[in-house]
Amino acid sequence: MFMMTTNNALHILITGGAGFIGSNFIRHTLEIRPDCHIVNLDALTYAGNISNLNNLQEDHQERHTFVHGNICDPQLVKNLFEKYSFKGIIHFAAESHVDRSITGPQAFTETNVNGTCTLLQESLAYWNKQGNPADFLFHHVSTDEVYGSLGPEGAFTEESPYDPSSPYSASKAASDHFVRAYNRTYGLPTLITNCSNNYGPYQFPEKLIPLIIGNIQEKKPLPIYGDGNNIRDWLYVIDHCDALLRVFEKGSPGETYNIGGGAERSNMQIVKQLCALLDRKLNRSPGSNESLITFVKDRPGHDFRYAIDATKIANELDWKPQYSFEEALGNTVDWYLTNSQWVESVRSGEYRKWLELNYEKR
Repeated sequence: MFMMTTNNALHILITGGAGFIGSNFIRHTLEIRPDCHIVNLDALTYAGNISNLNNLQEDHQERHTFVHGNICDPQLVKNLFEKYSFKGIIHFAAESHVDRSITGPQAFTETNVNGTCTLLQESLAYWNKQGNPADFLFHHVSTDEVYGSLGPEGAFTEESPYDPSSPYSASKAASDHFVRAYNRTYGLPTLITNCSNNYGPYQFPEKLIPLIIGNIQEKKPLPIYGDGNNIRDWLYVIDHCDALLRVFEKGSPGETYNIGGGAERSNMQIVKQLCALLDRKLNRSPGSNESLITFVKDRPGHDFRYAIDATKIANELDWKPQYSFEEALGNTVDWYLTNSQWVESVRSGEYRKWLELNYEKR
């Protein structure tokens, strides 16, 4: 069990911290944990956005170190362990978009499987060198998509069999298995969390909710796969970050914890709710945005339904979501409406000009 103290700064390695969930987690943790120093390793691929971290450089400059680099680089990872003597690692870095995995699966194998194995091997080497400290932890952040698809009833538990449908979920399933194997084979203290669909600030605009928000603003078609009846359990990213920190602090090594929002909605319900919200916020006549809905050919291997049973994390770690779906969705819409410059920089590709910034690269 990993517990933070207030005596000395604790160095924690975050991978993929310039991405959607990772950057939110860093913000959340630095705000409420003044005792930690975060080293943020990110390769800044298409989903990594250095501007997600802009305020951190002002508000928490001494407690956040950005390192541009790839998790598949063993020497880089080894050097970071030697320099900072990490007490733990929270591994977010991943290729994560299902559609991209269908057209280019090998990138998902390289990052999600090989990258995770590199981190595990270097973590193990460091852990062994330090004498196998009990307060070290490797926390792997994964997805409910590893479990495959559900019918109309039931929910995924930590005991659900793995049955991935896409190259993305297959790569995450493989990485989960490697994390679990390093715990069972070598004794490395590891944890796995499998979460449901996240939404909130800083999400890449090709994902459903920010895509629909942007298209409504511009009066573009609102694409919906198939008949729109595919169901997901939606989790506000701020709630997810709170759960991740709870697991990192209090979870038992070797365990898996499922994190869900308790908010099952079909894609059609999501789109219609966004249409209604933006009718009001953009002062449009009721129902006008729904006329933009357009059905498109379904995605190959599109899972019908995901749902998370979060009983374990509720009972063992006393965690549950703090935001209702309606409140969090409203917050999300407001964030995108007031951060149009961020959205435009992503859409235009301007955000990729990170090379002009003076960050540590080693």
